Parts: sequence; C-alpha cells; structure tokens
Amino acid sequence: MNIDQAVLGFAGTVVLIGLGLGWFVSPYWLLLPAFAGVNMIQASFTGFCPAAIVFKKLRARSGCAFS
Repeated sequence: MNIDQAVLGFAGTVVLIGLGLGWFVSPYWLLLPAFAGVNMIQASFTGFCPAAIVFKKLRARSGCAFS
C-alpha cells in the first residue's frame, strides 16, 4: 500500500465513521466528515496533508500525489 492509497482509505474511513456517529449518536459528529472534506480540499491546493506525513513516518511507500 502506498501513501496515496493509505490517505484515501483513511479519509474514507473518517467520513463513514463520522456519518455513522452523526446518525446514531449526535449530529455534532457530522463536523468530523466536514473537517475531512475541508482537509482534502486544502491538500489538493497546497499539497500539505498531515495524514500523508504520518503514513510517511510509518514507512509507507511513496505515491505520485504525496511524494
């Protein structure tokens, strides 16, 4: 698994968990997928992604988006 796949998988997991918690626990949990979406948008413009940094430190293979 490379960094790109790990970041996309992590973002998808955060979105789904946030939606589930928003549905079953409290609507305030919908802020979690909103934060993930905003982070993905800013990463597309700036190239800075905190999750990519974490996965790089965990020695994931480099991908084409977050090298």
